[in-house]
Amino acid sequence: MAVNYICRHCRTSIGSLNGSNLTEHQLGFHFLTPEERSDIIAYDPNGDVTVKVVCDYCREAIDANPELHLVANPLQ
Repeated sequence: MAVNYICRHCRTSIGSLNGSNLTEHQLGFHFLTPEERSDIIAYDPNGDVTVKVVCDYCREAIDANPELHLVANPLQ
């Protein structure tokens, strides 16, 4: 099983974890509400997990320009 972290805005790969013994508790997924889980985490048929987060570049751009929150894909 691989856990792949990508930026939800620019789709840049941020990192990946590999291991069959990774638990959702170790990854901190247990802190998420069911709505957050469905928005942030996607499970692939092959067992991999994709986690959508925000990269540093996009975070800085959004912090500097809050109106970007109003656009569906602000940094493409």
